[in-house]
Amino acid sequence: MPDYFVHPTSVVDEGVKIGANTKIWHFCHISGPSSIGPDCSLGQNVFVAKGVQIGRNVKIQNNVSIYEGVVLEDDVFCGPSMVFTNVMHPRSHVSRKNEYLTTRVKKGATIGANATIVCGVTIGQYAFVGAGAVVTHDVPDNALVYGNPAHHHGWACACGEKLDFGQEFKAVCARCGSEYELVGGELQRTKEGKA
Repeated sequence: MPDYFVHPTSVVDEGVKIGANTKIWHFCHISGPSSIGPDCSLGQNVFVAKGVQIGRNVKIQNNVSIYEGVVLEDDVFCGPSMVFTNVMHPRSHVSRKNEYLTTRVKKGATIGANATIVCGVTIGQYAFVGAGAVVTHDVPDNALVYGNPAHHHGWACACGEKLDFGQEFKAVCARCGSEYELVGGELQRTKEGKA
C-alpha cells in the first residue's frame, strides 16, 4: 500500500514518483515521468506535465497547471488558478515543443492566486508574488512583486510578512522577529527569528 494519498478521481501515469505523506485530491492528472516530493498537497483539478520536478512540502491550490519545464523547489506555495507558461511565442499551427523554457521557483517562494508566470524566469527564495501579478522577469530572493507587469514593491520575510525598513536599511519582522539588512540592493538576513 502506498504511503501517499491519491483521490480515486485522479489519474497518475506510469513513471511518476510520489513522496511519502503527499496528498493528491480530486480530478488531478499527473503525467509521467515526473516527481513529487514528500509532504505535498495538490488541490482539485491540478495538472502536472511530464518532466516536472516538485520538491518537498509544496502546496498547489485548485486549478493549477504545471507545464513541462517548471521546477518547484521545497516549500513553494502556488495559489488558486495561478498560471505557468512554457513557450514564449505559442501558435496552434506551429509545434514549439523543442522551445520549452525552464521556469524555476526557488525554496519557500509564494505565488498568489491568479498570477501568471511567463516561462524562462526564476523566482527567488522566499519571494512573494502578489495575486493577479504577471511576472515577466526574474524575481530576486525575498522580493515582493505585484502588478501587470509585476514590479518590485518591497521585501518579504521568510515567514511571509512584508518588511518595513528604516533609514539605516535595517528591518525586524513584526511576526517572527527575523532581522534583515539591505546591502547593495540585496536583502540579507542577519538574525533568524522564531517561525
